[in-house]
Amino acid sequence: PQAIKQGSREEFTVEYSGEPTVAKKAPWDGGMVFMQDAAGQPFIATACQGVGASIWWPCKDQQADEVDSMAISVAVPNGLKDVSNGRLRGIKKLPGNYTRYDWAVSNPINNYDVALNVANFSHFSDVYQGEKGPLTLDYWVLPENLEKAKTQFAANVKPMLKSMEYWFGPYPFYKDGYKLVDAPHLGMEHQSAVAYGNKYQNGYLGRDRSATGWGDKWDFIIIHESGHEWFGNNITSKDIADMWVHESFTTYSEALFVESQFGKQAGQEYLHGQRRNIQNDEPIIGPYGVNKEGSGDMYDKGSNLLNMLRVSINDDAKWRSILRGLGKTFYHQTVMGQQVIGYINKEAGRDFSRVFAQYLQHAELPVLEMRLEKGQLLGRWVASGPGFDLPVRLRTKGGEYRFVVPTTKWAVLDLPGATRENVEVDTFNYYVGVLMD
Repeated sequence: PQAIKQGSREEFTVEYSGEPTVAKKAPWDGGMVFMQDAAGQPFIATACQGVGASIWWPCKDQQADEVDSMAISVAVPNGLKDVSNGRLRGIKKLPGNYTRYDWAVSNPINNYDVALNVANFSHFSDVYQGEKGPLTLDYWVLPENLEKAKTQFAANVKPMLKSMEYWFGPYPFYKDGYKLVDAPHLGMEHQSAVAYGNKYQNGYLGRDRSATGWGDKWDFIIIHESGHEWFGNNITSKDIADMWVHESFTTYSEALFVESQFGKQAGQEYLHGQRRNIQNDEPIIGPYGVNKEGSGDMYDKGSNLLNMLRVSINDDAKWRSILRGLGKTFYHQTVMGQQVIGYINKEAGRDFSRVFAQYLQHAELPVLEMRLEKGQLLGRWVASGPGFDLPVRLRTKGGEYRFVVPTTKWAVLDLPGATRENVEVDTFNYYVGVLMD
């Protein structure tokens, strides 16, 4: 053996074997999943986010570095097919009644997105005319699900792509195409081969997570897991402590999808309904450098944080430009969360750093404390982090909302005619506490 010199280009082979770790509860407790289809045929998949891809293949198991492309070859018994990431480049018959499927990924890919899906799949396809031209749509499903898949995928995939491209920019992997693959678990954002296990029903396994009535009108797994193609796969956090970059934006994409289908008010109602899932238990950002995520509030609390920024910026065209700009600026890159925050601040023309810090680094909600003094409304933020300064909307009952910018020090809030009984804070759009002394 000899040391590999920095800057040199080398090639080596790693041989490994053994019994794969079986997932206890995929996709959350990862590994390999071994099940059977309705005909008793093998139905196998991988799911390893969190635990890491090294649970089933040797790799540099962290998110800060990605290969720029990948070849994946999988040999399976005749009669079965493997579906992996990228495009199918070849099928080769092998001795011993095996067939090898050769896939090629033309874009950077993070390790946990690399996937095997083995079954007696049926295949059908379509094409979406997207922002960068024709995007191939390939669907690999169990034979017993073929007709259900044709109906469910047609109802969800193209509307999803239209919404995501409108808000976030072009689908990031045109070279590799878009695939949905039947999975023996709920689902996972495997790049260009999204795993699907929502049982061909709307909602999250038939349930509206928002309890608003909007979440059962579309297939949660198709929308959410596909949304990760933009946030998680295109833009990947270097450290899973910053997984909010993946999950907050993707959970927010659900509300934007509702808005694109049913109008802005519906999207805002869905966002408000997401709050029922928030625990406010721990900080959303985890400890850096130790492969540990923060609170699960990165999903719904993070989504509501992003919506508050949109409301505070008060310019939907600018907000859309910021979202699309993220995908362009950090295209196919790994990032730290602070880079994302810095970009939003720069493009918004306002420093939201202390707002991000409060919602990402502290579990407690900020509280807007108000009191009346000599006919004037005074207010301040009570927050865990220093200098919290979120703009917020107030009104007197029946009036129009107006923006005020409280700080952590008592100051006059400009709201003419305010009384203790008629002051209203826009808690529909702002996820904050309110206290009137």
